[in-house]
Amino acid sequence: MIRPILIHPDPRLKKLCEPVAGITRELGKLAEDMLQTMYDAPGIGLAAPQVGITRRLIVMDCVKGENETPRPMALFNPEITWSSEELSTYEEGCLSIPDQYAEVQRPAEVRVRWLGLDGTEQEEQFSGLWATCVQHEIDHLNGKLFIDYLGPLKRQMITRKMEKLKRERARQG
Repeated sequence: MIRPILIHPDPRLKKLCEPVAGITRELGKLAEDMLQTMYDAPGIGLAAPQVGITRRLIVMDCVKGENETPRPMALFNPEITWSSEELSTYEEGCLSIPDQYAEVQRPAEVRVRWLGLDGTEQEEQFSGLWATCVQHEIDHLNGKLFIDYLGPLKRQMITRKMEKLKRERARQG
């Protein structure tokens, strides 16, 4: 089921999310819905607060090539256990901030530990786009958006554009 994606500014996007105690059938269904929603958007990552659920769950798939095998991932309670000193800069966007992009600097590589859909603990080291994506999505779980890395003027400009977009959508709705 494709779920509606919250648009910034929305107070639910700024909340600290609750850890998941155990993987239930409902949480498995939520992860499945979030992956469908992310692919439909289209995007490469989505965090539970973006669909109005304040739980620590992110989904992502950074495989972009048409001839490459997709790699959908659901990470419950993801936690960065190590970050490289080396930084990389990517032009980031966000499904909750449509059509707005800005360069954000983050660690080039990170190691992340999480619970998988089967409830087992997993750990992996990510680099490149995967590293950027996983850090961006984990930020969502802590109430942080990519525009929070920008200067106040640029952040205010993007926020005003989103407020206008929400008003236009409400009139059309």
